[in-house]
Amino acid sequence: NMDTLNPNANVDTSFELFGKKFSAPVFIAPLGALPLHYGDKYDDITYNRVLINAAANYGICAMTGDGEFPQLIPDAVDEMSKIGGIGIPTIKPWNKEVVFEKLDYVKAHNVFAVAMDVDGAGLPFLKKLSPNAGSKSVDEMREIIDYAGKPFIIKGIMTVKGAEKAVEAGASAIVVSNHGGRVQGCTPATAEVLPAIAKAVKGKIKIFVDGGIRSGTDIFRALALGADAVMICRPFLISYYGGRTDGIVTYIEKLRAELKDAMYMCGARKISDIDRSMIRI
Repeated sequence: NMDTLNPNANVDTSFELFGKKFSAPVFIAPLGALPLHYGDKYDDITYNRVLINAAANYGICAMTGDGEFPQLIPDAVDEMSKIGGIGIPTIKPWNKEVVFEKLDYVKAHNVFAVAMDVDGAGLPFLKKLSPNAGSKSVDEMREIIDYAGKPFIIKGIMTVKGAEKAVEAGASAIVVSNHGGRVQGCTPATAEVLPAIAKAVKGKIKIFVDGGIRSGTDIFRALALGADAVMICRPFLISYYGGRTDGIVTYIEKLRAELKDAMYMCGARKISDIDRSMIRI
């Protein structure tokens, strides 16, 4: 909803999370198994290293993925530690012993937050593990979060009930995400469920959202629907393949410029100004 009857002041897209300030409420979503899905030109470790540094140098933050290759988390954490801990390793919902082993490495290094993509619970390689691989009870999740000892993000929340469970478990943030629609058919779009989730837990926990967000105007709409920040995945991969660091930085600049323009034209001068009245449902 365009509204230019507002003071002609500068637009500030900055965002704070867990005591860290970022240039925009945009986080690069975790992604893994590049050779399996995209061919053998690049591997996960090479991608993560470029991503972590390019994001941090431009004032945003990369979340990195996990998988069957055990070195993924340690290598990403090492890279994050070199730049002041700016980055968020995302651990799969393995069994408790494996999760704690990975958290031990995270805790021993300077990383400001950690995440778990519980929406990956149905992945075949997790189903083969026992015990407790895959879905987690509130009590199990609370134990994991307590053990982590730092801000913890639960990715894969799609209902109000799930969001309330995350709050109960002690999470610092959630990601409204359906894992790209790849783990369960017939799930709604994240934009459909976000407003109800935000209404239920906004202020109790930070709310991220992913799913089809591609532009700065998409980011603006997600924030207006109740998110505190967004996560974007696939376009960063395309940017990486097209131009590596330059490609990633170019895309970040594009997102931030589009978000800034949308805020200016709709009357928002800082991120906290954005509300539902600024979009048309």
